[in-house]
Order: sequence, then structure tokens, then C-alpha cells
Amino acid sequence: MSSPDQPHISVLLRPLINAVAPVSGVWLDGTFGAGGYSRALLEAGADKVIGVDRDPLAFEMAAPWAHEYGDRLELVEGTFSRLDEYGSGLAGVVLDLGVSSMQLDLAERGFSFMRDGPLDMRMSQSGPSAADLVNTAEEVDLAEIIYLYGEERASRRIARAIVNARPIETTLQLARIVESCLPRPKPGQSHPATRTFQALRIAVNDEYGELAEGLMAAERALAPGGQLAVVTFHSVEDRMVKRFLQARSGSTGNANRYAPELHRETPAFELKSRKAIGPDDQELAENPRSRSAKLRVAVRTDAPSGEVERSALGMPLRKGEK
Repeated sequence: MSSPDQPHISVLLRPLINAVAPVSGVWLDGTFGAGGYSRALLEAGADKVIGVDRDPLAFEMAAPWAHEYGDRLELVEGTFSRLDEYGSGLAGVVLDLGVSSMQLDLAERGFSFMRDGPLDMRMSQSGPSAADLVNTAEEVDLAEIIYLYGEERASRRIARAIVNARPIETTLQLARIVESCLPRPKPGQSHPATRTFQALRIAVNDEYGELAEGLMAAERALAPGGQLAVVTFHSVEDRMVKRFLQARSGSTGNANRYAPELHRETPAFELKSRKAIGPDDQELAENPRSRSAKLRVAVRTDAPSGEVERSALGMPLRKGEK
């Protein structure tokens, strides 16, 4: 269970540590959050962990305990898309792509439709906010964002209602607007605003772009034999990670057995398992939030690093994006 100094439960922590064992060398935790993975890696034998997060709050919350690890824990405020600037020749990279509960639980951060607060959603606490987006974007752009990033079928109706209700300043104000566009949810269904809030959060923080760049940065930063472990929470992220690892491990295969054999680069990764690792019964009982989580792990080879087109990752692309 979480403790007061560690309110966020790191999902798939036990299977991740088991999958990458034995742990040694320098690791980079690209989504430091409440420090759960970093602490576990240090306890498991990592010589050092570089903890990266774009949210200054993460380091404020780590202050009471981070000193316990001395120079074995280095904290860097930054984005994981640039992780190869913070470390090289790494023994491992860990990315946990979920929004941390410490962000969701603070009304003033504006991530949650369950708590009234300013419509913010910025993980870095800087740059354009969700309020800036919903109050200035064209209706067609809002609809595209809500449809692509939230997979919301009623995106046009919701975008029109948002534009007609401007200015929108708070989370509950936006949530009520979205609710008015959709049928009342049946028991067990998610809140009507879930998909729209997810879409705006992804757009504000460029989460898919960060993931695409972060995967390639990890490939550049890892030493031969180094391990990449990524925890995802929804299908689009998992698809992007899966396709990246397939492409860079040479395991995509030919869709048509009669077609000419594809030119294959030397694989940059070896997959530890073709199937994603999910939570066990114990974790599901301890933390229902883990139900949708998936872990994928791969090992870096000594092949040169390369690039993967965003379109090849199955990343939702807005008009004009490549």
C-alpha cells in the first residue's frame, strides 16, 4: 500500500523488477513521479538511478527521502524525449506512462473531472494550459483532438458545445459541458468526460510525441545489453511501444508471404517476451488501477541506433503531421 511519503502506487513494480533482474549499473527512470521505480531499482542493486520528471512537484515530494541514497540518486527536471542528454551507456531505462495519482489528486492541477479546479493539465506546470486550448482552438481542431486522442465518437458535438460555452475556466465547468452532450452512463461505465479529459491532457503535454521521441532516445542511450522497460495504460500507448519494439527487433514479419523479403536492418533490440506482462491477482486486489497496465521489456543489442517514422508506430496523427 502507499504511504504518506509515497502516495502513488507504482504499477507492475514486482514483475518489472523480476523481468530486468539482476539489476546493476546506471539506470534512468524517465517518469520519476513519486519515485517508486527508482527506489525499487536502487534496492535491487542499481549502482545509480537518474530520475527524470517534467513536474517540479515530483522533486518537492522526494525531498524528505531522496538524500537517503546520496549520489546514487540523481534528479533531473526534464522530459524523457531528451533522456539521451541526461545519460548514456545506460544499463536500463524505465518509463511508466500513467498519470500519477499525485497529479490527479490535486484539484489545482486541473487533471481531474471529479475535483473542481483551474483547467490546467500541464505536467510541467509551464506553457499553454488546457484552458488556453479549449478557449482558443478552432472548433474543427478541438473535434480532431477529442476524436484522435480520446477516441470519442461524439467529438464534433462536444467541440461545438465547448466553443458555444466559452470562456471555460474550470474542470467541473468543462465536465458539465461534456456530460450535456452524452447519454447518462449506465452503472459500471466510465464518467462521460473521461475521454475528452484524456484527449486534452494528451494534447497539452504532447504525450504521444514524447513517447515516440522517448523510445528512440532510449535506444540511443542504452549500452549493449541494456534493458528498456515500458509500462503503458491504454491501447494507443501499448500499440506504439509494441510496434516500436517489433520494428527495432526485426520481428514485424512480412504481411504477405509471396511479397519480396523486406530489407532488414540489424536488430537494435531483442524482445524478452512477445507478449506484454500484466498484473497478477495480488496486484489487482491491491491496486485496481493496474487492470489496464501492460509491461514490455527488450534488451539492446550492439547495432547502430535508428529512427522509426511516427506513422509506423500507429501514433494518432493530426492533419499535417508525419
